[in-house]
Amino acid sequence: MPLPNRNVLGIDAGGTFTDFVLVELGPELRVRIHKTLSTPDAPEKAIIQGMESLGFADDKARAALVIVHGSTVATNATLEGKFARTVYISNRGFKDVLSLGRQTRPSLYALEFPAQPEPVPSELCLETGGRIAADGSTLEDLTDLDIETLISALKELKPEAVAVNLLFSFLDESFEKKIVDAIAIANPDLFVSRSSEVLPVYKEYERGIATWLNASLGPVVSGYVGRLKTALQTPIQIMQSSGETVSSEAAAKSAVNLLLSGPAGGLNAIKYIGEQIGEENFISFDMGGTSTDVALIEGRIATTNEGHIGPYPVGVPMVDMHTIGAGGGSIAYIDRGGILQVGPKSAGAAPGPACYGRGGAEPTVTDANLVLGRLVSESKLAGDLSLNSGLARGAIEPLATSLRLTIEETALGIIRIANQHMSRALRLISVNRGHDPRDFQLVCFGGAGGLHVCELAESMLMDKAIVPIHGGVLSALGMVVAKKGRQFSKTVNILKQKAKLPAIEKAFRELELRALDELRSEGITELELGEISIERRADIRYVGQSFTLSVAWQGLEQTFAKFASLHQQRYGYQLDAHTEIVNIQIKPKVLGEQFDLPTLKISKPCNVSSNVKVYGYENNVACYVRSDLSAGQKLQGPCIVKEYSATTYLAEHWCARVDEFGNICLKRKN
Repeated sequence: MPLPNRNVLGIDAGGTFTDFVLVELGPELRVRIHKTLSTPDAPEKAIIQGMESLGFADDKARAALVIVHGSTVATNATLEGKFARTVYISNRGFKDVLSLGRQTRPSLYALEFPAQPEPVPSELCLETGGRIAADGSTLEDLTDLDIETLISALKELKPEAVAVNLLFSFLDESFEKKIVDAIAIANPDLFVSRSSEVLPVYKEYERGIATWLNASLGPVVSGYVGRLKTALQTPIQIMQSSGETVSSEAAAKSAVNLLLSGPAGGLNAIKYIGEQIGEENFISFDMGGTSTDVALIEGRIATTNEGHIGPYPVGVPMVDMHTIGAGGGSIAYIDRGGILQVGPKSAGAAPGPACYGRGGAEPTVTDANLVLGRLVSESKLAGDLSLNSGLARGAIEPLATSLRLTIEETALGIIRIANQHMSRALRLISVNRGHDPRDFQLVCFGGAGGLHVCELAESMLMDKAIVPIHGGVLSALGMVVAKKGRQFSKTVNILKQKAKLPAIEKAFRELELRALDELRSEGITELELGEISIERRADIRYVGQSFTLSVAWQGLEQTFAKFASLHQQRYGYQLDAHTEIVNIQIKPKVLGEQFDLPTLKISKPCNVSSNVKVYGYENNVACYVRSDLSAGQKLQGPCIVKEYSATTYLAEHWCARVDEFGNICLKRKN
């Protein structure tokens, strides 16, 4: 069946650059990419600029355009503490739950540490009736006087948003709904979130934080989405932290589900490319301008409900990813002990690394790569930026003088320290979880990923790596191939010895019916629902444990056996103890259109574009232009491959082959 004639545009708004991937569907599929400098104060400006550059300046041009967007608005607002003024409503005696938290230290052996600010000031925390017991019975009713008192307090406090989190509301949501309905009548413009809708699972604190984040970020996200829709005048799908997309209207109501919006796109693209090349096990690292995200894919994109953003636990499903402050813009400095350090502070988009010539004066990882010759000074970047090696050397020189090293030696030290930070992160999501990195391929993406891939692979004892096609804008490609869908979960607390398959199947079906109803309300058509796939999973633990492991649902015996095996792999042991299913989860996805990336035309291998000087090598190193490479072409390290959105440094002792889709497949020589 031929593909329809229309365009799908993936947009990833990062901290330094905003990336665009345009897929033109039709008889002959075409892919176009574009990058523009981000505008952090108003992200929609960079998006509009990029779309104009791609030829979508007017309403007519955008008429047949489907936009899928990954946004950092919610993430940045959380990290910068730019929340809407939010009132938190809980049961009597529990208004301090968010401030008390779990009473855990940020570092195990740190006896003293700075106090964390309260998520919600005490004066904005309200208490009321409507208390449910652990068995679902009512301990305290919610009276009309309780409702009147709340409405009166809200009129006096004048919040922008309200978060409602009552005890055990995941068992009975009626009291929360009654409060929300009353607020909607009294103040219909107020943004309200209730925990039984945001995260209907156990753990009062985590559920409360998720509900508060959703409420306090709601006005921020809805304002941004509204401005973007007004400017573009076209429907927009928004990437969620779990890897699926939702309509912009639904996204504005579930802001907490957007905290890893951009990085989730990259993992979608890796899985998509893996399906094309017949591989399914990857360790990925996405190195951008301000941070590096690392993740492990073993056949599927793993999600977790135990993620963190800044100091806050985020209980909603998100891709299982670890983020560190190491990117191309990470600033190098000498600490008080005279030791060279790198990050987490970043030069960001403005002014950016010194070599950008936009006023930055502090030395960064990008400046170090340029000084070493691994980043070619003739490369052109988005926004008509050119690289100035003189400015890069000038920024690193004070460090070199202080360390009594040459500028090149100092630059090499900066790179090695940044690589150590990233290697540590890669070990956290692989070795520390019982995985042997040698069973995986390292996949790098992001504008700076290809510059570090060889050394990172060596540090992990890995001998295979991939620099995927369009790696510099891979997260934006992941937006294009993402599927519409959501993740839904519910606490069931079923002991293994009491578990009955019909009862669990009934719980799954009820959750699926709720999911389908919500998807319909978000604009998913009946035709799309007819092409839906639903993945079932269960969160399981040994009784008495605080945390769970997510296991694919395969019936009672197989699921519990898989949990035991996974526990052995992750922690090195199994227990002869009672086991329980804590939560059930479903992940519905609309399958939609399927398409393959275009293949490269087989032609003669391209010639060396130029020869450049790279620190550490006596002779000049070959430099290729990636768009000129042909399928099957072989490369020998050391060499450099430059492209519009990124640069790849193939180190000595490494070779590479270009596959039919344009991916550069690296292998370490024996």
